[in-house]
Amino acid sequence: MSRMLTVGEPMALFVAEQEGPLENVERFQRFVAGAEVNFSIGMSRLGHQVTYITQLGMDPFGRYIESFLQDNAIDTSNVSYNPAYLTGMQWKQKVVTGDPEVFSARKNSAASHMDPETIANLNWEGFVHIHLTGIPPALSAGCREMVYELMDKASARGVQISYDPNLRPGLWGDKNEMARVINDLACRADIVLPGIEEAKLLTGKQEVTEIADYYHAAGVKTVVIKLGAKGAFTSSEGEQFYTDGFLVKRVVDTVGAGDGFAVGVVSGILEGLSLKEAVKRGAAIGALAVMSPGDNDGLPTRIGLEAFIENSSAKL
Repeated sequence: MSRMLTVGEPMALFVAEQEGPLENVERFQRFVAGAEVNFSIGMSRLGHQVTYITQLGMDPFGRYIESFLQDNAIDTSNVSYNPAYLTGMQWKQKVVTGDPEVFSARKNSAASHMDPETIANLNWEGFVHIHLTGIPPALSAGCREMVYELMDKASARGVQISYDPNLRPGLWGDKNEMARVINDLACRADIVLPGIEEAKLLTGKQEVTEIADYYHAAGVKTVVIKLGAKGAFTSSEGEQFYTDGFLVKRVVDTVGAGDGFAVGVVSGILEGLSLKEAVKRGAAIGALAVMSPGDNDGLPTRIGLEAFIENSSAKL
């Protein structure tokens, strides 16, 4: 299977075991959070080799995260430790419906102090794909410079780039700067995977065809716009189509669904599936992700994915 690279900020995640405001919760279950962590685990469970770049604090949660990544067959050879700063943490509310409240303690975290020096000794040999999101550029100026350098080096080496805007307005001091930077990075990618509301905010366009044209005009080959439960709209080299979402019996937690979607699309493309089949796979993994409490515990193995698609198709 393909060898790929990603970079991000993994955090210790504590999910409430009872419903209600976080300040009233007494018991939590521990997980690992992070958009790129979710992507890495999803790709690994489908048999792909993922190298994860990050910086952790020299604390129990940093050590826990590295072990967690290794337990999920993710290459941690480019994970480093910074004893001067702590690993980021999150707490997440338990809800029956809708999006949960999430509280983060990540300001001035170890990961936010990454910069181009973090990747100075990165060996690019063997990588065919790099997946990036809009989160690292929001953490600090140094992280932003590192992401630009990663994209420049990937492009120079012919490494395919996928980009999920994954907007985090709370991490940006200025929304206009957020839109400018995220769009600039997105337009350097081969595949862009925005959510519909993200895409509207970033481009100022309202229709999916207009959004796709915006990115195509900047040189992006493939644009896949996530439409939530409705599925997705895809535009690539003159081909445009909608993909229906999969039936979800009960939504447990929506966090991580977009990352699961990216796993399906990217893995499908790398495995030589048609674009329609790759996006269908993305919709399936996104559906599976919302039916589990953690950010990544619902991401399937290849057997589980195939069984879900087969059973869902049989019921339609």
